[in-house]
Amino acid sequence: MIKEFKSFIMRGNVVDMAVGVVIGASFGGIVKSLVDDVLMPPIGLLLGRVDFSNLYLTLRDGATPGPYAALAEAKNAGAVTLNLGLFANTLINFLIVALAIFLVVRAMTRLQEMQKAKEPEAAPSTKECPFCASVISIKALRCPQCTSELAE
Repeated sequence: MIKEFKSFIMRGNVVDMAVGVVIGASFGGIVKSLVDDVLMPPIGLLLGRVDFSNLYLTLRDGATPGPYAALAEAKNAGAVTLNLGLFANTLINFLIVALAIFLVVRAMTRLQEMQKAKEPEAAPSTKECPFCASVISIKALRCPQCTSELAE
């Protein structure tokens, strides 16, 4: 069982997947910082100094009645909130990650297509008998199915 597990782990696609998960987790942190720290502050400024991380609706007041100055204050009071700003940040994170993945997959597909275009096509190894339409070796001088002589 240990030998089987070792061969499973050492397969290329398992190692590639593990590397992808680690890089993806790191990339997620970078994208989160990009959205929260770089993109959303100017967007909030353009929309009238809106802080998206504190954009929420109070559905029900908590132990201390609202209004609350910030989302953290509402949560500490036990209020039920609809966190629209956090959802917007998460949605933008997703769109950026999806776009990055799309661009990487697109580039990989193009590279694979370019590689295939460079490879010469293999010469055919079979041909069709003109008399009985069976598939035979390209080197055959006589069809084994209909025993007809084949012209070169």
